Amino acid sequence: MESILSNYLKRFCGKRVAVVGLGISNTPLIQLLLDAGAQVIGCDKRDLAALGEKASQLQEAGVQLKLGEDYLSSIQADVIFRTPGLSYTLPELQEYRKQGVAITSEMELFFDVCPATLIGVTGSDGKTTTTTLIAEMLKAAGKTVYLGGNIGAPLLPQTDQMKPEDYAVVELSSFQLMSMRRSPDIAVVTNLSPNHLDIHKTMEEYIDAKKNILLHQNGLSRSVLNLDNDITASFASLTRGDILFFSRKQALESGAYAAPDGTLCLSRNGQKTAVMKESDILIPGKHNVENYLAAMAAVWGIVDPETMVQVARSFAGVEHRIELVRQKDGVRWYNDSIASSPTRTIAGLLSFDQRVILIAGGYDKDIPFDALGPKIVERVKCLILMGATADKIEASVKASPGWSSDTTPILRVNNMEEAVDAAHKVVKSGDIVTLSPACASFDLYPNFAARGRHFKELVKAL
Repeated sequence: MESILSNYLKRFCGKRVAVVGLGISNTPLIQLLLDAGAQVIGCDKRDLAALGEKASQLQEAGVQLKLGEDYLSSIQADVIFRTPGLSYTLPELQEYRKQGVAITSEMELFFDVCPATLIGVTGSDGKTTTTTLIAEMLKAAGKTVYLGGNIGAPLLPQTDQMKPEDYAVVELSSFQLMSMRRSPDIAVVTNLSPNHLDIHKTMEEYIDAKKNILLHQNGLSRSVLNLDNDITASFASLTRGDILFFSRKQALESGAYAAPDGTLCLSRNGQKTAVMKESDILIPGKHNVENYLAAMAAVWGIVDPETMVQVARSFAGVEHRIELVRQKDGVRWYNDSIASSPTRTIAGLLSFDQRVILIAGGYDKDIPFDALGPKIVERVKCLILMGATADKIEASVKASPGWSSDTTPILRVNNMEEAVDAAHKVVKSGDIVTLSPACASFDLYPNFAARGRHFKELVKAL
C-alpha cells in the first residue's frame, strides 16, 4: 500500500521543479523529488566553491545547479520550492506566480501529507522553548512525537513513519507561515512584537503572516493565545474552534494562568486545577513561566498535570537560551544567543535577580531599541557592544533616564574574542555575564547557533 507522501509526490513526476536554497530542510526534499521522477533545479546564492562537496553530490544525483548572485533569475520551472528564509513576497517570486509557476515550500508540503496531529508554535519570542516543552510533555506522557520546523530534523522524510495517533510539534516562523494555506490542529502564538522588519515590508505584514497559523483551522481545532500581549489577544476573533488563553498577570476562566502566590493553574468553566509552582520550573526567568503556561494550555487534556510537573522539574532548557556555560572564579557565564530581538534580551535580563554584564549588538533588522535602553540602565552594570547595531544601542542607553558612565559603563569591541576578553577583565566574584545580543547574527555569523557556540568555546577556554 502506497504512503500518503509517495502518492502525493507522483504529481511531480516529469515536471521541472526548482528548489531555492540548498540548506538543511531542502536537501532531503530534493532526493524525494528525484525519486518521484522530477527534473530538479537546485538554486542557491552561493557558488560552487562555497557549496563544496554538496554541489558535487547534487550534480551526481542529477540535479541541475543554478548558482550565484542571479540564482533567482530566468528559472525555467513548473514548481518552485522556496527556502524558509526567502520571502514569499519577493518581486522575482511574484513574477513567476504571474507566469503560472506554483510557489510552495517544504513545510507546506509536509502540512499537506502529515497524518499525525499537528501542533504549531509561532511568536516573536519563546517559540523554540515552548515548542520543545510541548514535545517533552507529550513524550513524558508516552506519546510518539516528531519535533521539527525551525528546530530538529526535517520532518517531511519522516512522514511515512508517522501514525494518526502520533504528534508532530512544529516551530513556525513568519517566513514559513506567510504563504501557508493550512493550519495546525493546535496553534500556539506565544507573543508578538516588532521583528524581522528588515525583510517584512511593514509590521502589519509580519502580523498577517503570523495569523496564518490559525486562519485555516476548523471547528475541532484549538488555538492558544497570550492574553497579556495586545496583538495576540486580538487574534481571538479569528479563531474557529476551541480557544484557550494564557496569562502571567491575571486569573482566567478558561486557560492557563499564574496565580499571585506563584501557582500555575489550568481553568475551564470555573473549574481550577493547580498544576505546579513557579519554583518547580528548573529554567530561570518569568518569560519561561509564560512558556510553560502556553505549553500547558496546548497539551491540556492530552497530558496529565503530574506529567507536566515532572517535565518542569527535569527540563534543563534549550541550547543558546539562557544556557549556563560555565562558573569560573565565582562568575557565571550565560549563552543567550537566541535573543535576537530587544524584547528577548529584556526578558533575559529580567531572569536574573541582580545587575549583569551584558554582551550585545549584531546585525541590524531595523528594529527600534527604544525599550531596551531603559532596561539596560536598570539591569546592566557594564555593557559591551559589538556589531552593526552598536551605535543604535549605545544611543538608546545614553538617552535613557538615569544613565551615567559610572553606573553603566559602555565598552566597544570589534568581535566576540574582544567581547569575552573585555568581560573577563571587568568581572568580580559573584558577577553574571550574559551574551544576549538583541540582534541577529548575520553581520559576523551565519546564525545565532554559530554565534553561541563561538561564545561558549571562548568562555570555556578562559
